[in-house]
Amino acid sequence: METQQQPQDLLQLGDLVSRNALVSRSLYSKAIEQQSSSSKRQKLEDVYSDPVMKRRFQAEYASVQTLPDSLAAKQPSKQPGKKPGSRPKPGGPARPAQKLLEAGPNSAAGSGSTGTASPQNNMSLTSGGPGAFQQPKPDWHPPWKLMRVISGHLGWVRALAVEPGNKWFASGAGDRTIKIWDLATGSLRLTLTGHISTVRGLAVSPRHPYLFSCGEDKMVKCWDLETNKVIRHYHGHLSGVYTLSLHPTLDVLVTGGRDGVARVWDMRTRSNIHVLSGHTGTVSDVKCQEADPQVITGSLDSTVRMWDLAAGKTMGVLTHHKKGVRALAVHPTEFTFASASTGSIKQWKCPEGAFMQNFEGQNAIINTLSVNQNNVMFSGADNGSMGFWDWKTGHRFQSLDTTAQPGSLDAEAGIMSSTFDRSGLRLICGEADKTIKIWKPDEKATAETHPLQWTPTLGRRKF
Repeated sequence: METQQQPQDLLQLGDLVSRNALVSRSLYSKAIEQQSSSSKRQKLEDVYSDPVMKRRFQAEYASVQTLPDSLAAKQPSKQPGKKPGSRPKPGGPARPAQKLLEAGPNSAAGSGSTGTASPQNNMSLTSGGPGAFQQPKPDWHPPWKLMRVISGHLGWVRALAVEPGNKWFASGAGDRTIKIWDLATGSLRLTLTGHISTVRGLAVSPRHPYLFSCGEDKMVKCWDLETNKVIRHYHGHLSGVYTLSLHPTLDVLVTGGRDGVARVWDMRTRSNIHVLSGHTGTVSDVKCQEADPQVITGSLDSTVRMWDLAAGKTMGVLTHHKKGVRALAVHPTEFTFASASTGSIKQWKCPEGAFMQNFEGQNAIINTLSVNQNNVMFSGADNGSMGFWDWKTGHRFQSLDTTAQPGSLDAEAGIMSSTFDRSGLRLICGEADKTIKIWKPDEKATAETHPLQWTPTLGRRKF
């Protein structure tokens, strides 16, 4: 009986809905006829004052609030009845509703205070003259200079990690050792041995006294920093493990390597929770963050994948790179990240992975990316070239080449790894000449002594 009753209920409900729609339409048309033009304007103002409608208009029309100067100059002056789509503008002050929908000759200066419009103007598809591409001016950053060179490793320095207290940092190298260094003085505190091949990844837990390491020997180890001994092994990778990352809030470790998969481990029980499979090449870098996508992987198959950590499945694949993606960097405060391949650095917006901009100018095999909270991004390449970029605009405000240690080959002038310390005021680079170099911003530099060398171009390549 229930199955027969259900269609009748649905028919009754549909009949009620259609009758209600007819009645409301007739009532609405009568009310519209009775209203005068002034009441129409008042009703529109009421709609725009509604916070939900206002938010929808701002989201939908954020990128077209202002016209470029060249197009705005060509617009005819607004007069009542001139345009069929435009509302008449009385002698009183302009309403914000007109600002959201219409862009007149005088609206370019007025909408500059809207925070959401300025970054999108850079990538708007408006065409029609030199003023069509309005690029925001980059912030001024002081130039970075070499502060200290630390020697001690006997192989390429492939991994770096700074501890949460910002007192020491760890380095892993091709000599199979992990060394702990004092950040303030650069002196060696400790050497940890246990890997039987190159150490490729390091991470210090912010919530436990643990150091995690991985290497080309297929091993993933957990070191107790109170006893300086290995207390856990994570077995499962079929080949060398090239990268690892700790989740900021969960007791979860993510590793990736030459077998083309990223593995999610329970830190305590050592169980393999997920095998994130989908890449067809080596997983070269992996990053974790609190919000979705909680895991981001870059691979030598030239794709970046974003993963749903709960389901263990791909949320999205970014296929813009033409060469293998060797490095990723997640911004510490913004919901954005960057990826680097040979001659190409691209910036993306989370959670959907929307493309934002290219960082153009460093034509080299980029091995490492790092970004700090002051919107400075560092890129280090295989040929020793270094780039310092403004995160917001993609402007490279400093480019230089590292200097190889005396006695080493010129071919050893390559940057293998990098990280900023917790304050963002020290940059630590691991290099192919077996040294660790620490860079810092020039305290004496000002905007007058080191002016911003920036010339806006007509348009920037999007893909």
